[in-house]
Amino acid sequence: MKVEVICSIKGVKEDMDGTQMLIQAKNANVANYIIEHCISMGRLVIMDGRFISPEQRKKAYATERDIAEYCGYMSKDEKAYVHEALKAECEKAYRKEAFSLSDCTMDTARDYIAFLLEYAIQNGIPLTDNLTNRAEEIDRALIACIKHRKCCLCGREGEIHHVDAIGMGNDRRKYDDSGSRIMCLCRTHHTEYHKIGREDFEKKYKVYGIERWRTHA
Repeated sequence: MKVEVICSIKGVKEDMDGTQMLIQAKNANVANYIIEHCISMGRLVIMDGRFISPEQRKKAYATERDIAEYCGYMSKDEKAYVHEALKAECEKAYRKEAFSLSDCTMDTARDYIAFLLEYAIQNGIPLTDNLTNRAEEIDRALIACIKHRKCCLCGREGEIHHVDAIGMGNDRRKYDDSGSRIMCLCRTHHTEYHKIGREDFEKKYKVYGIERWRTHA
């Protein structure tokens, strides 16, 4: 059995054998458990003290709701089931310990939001908000769109758009475009891009090209 509690570090000292630490468990009495089970060893995970923000929690729950409702899960119990199922998939994908959106770290929340968005992108699930507003790290969302060939604006089937044009006279079969920037756009948004130009398009939608080598496209 594993017991996990949030602790604060009250003191720290280095000596020849390593580091001595004085810690205090918050809102938990684990002394009896330690004594009863004769525990003398444990694993310490040191966090930087930054826990999930209200904004991150809002993004995660909103994206879970979009996924659940798209799949036909409308009741409170059904949405709770989707919540647990998605968390379990994220824990497996990122090899994470079990976590809760009530007190996980900012890094874990960031990874979970990225996981949810890629799940929605891959499965063509529409969001009730712009992708760039939901994303914690826009690069990861844009790369997911390229990977799954989904428009980074509307989620529809997309095609690769070259932000950096290869140029006239270059042989596309031999030209190394690994450093060129690309994005994935549906036909409608691709047409709009060419109509209003890169600068106005990126300013309007807050998206940008990603270097091809980063996308494995």
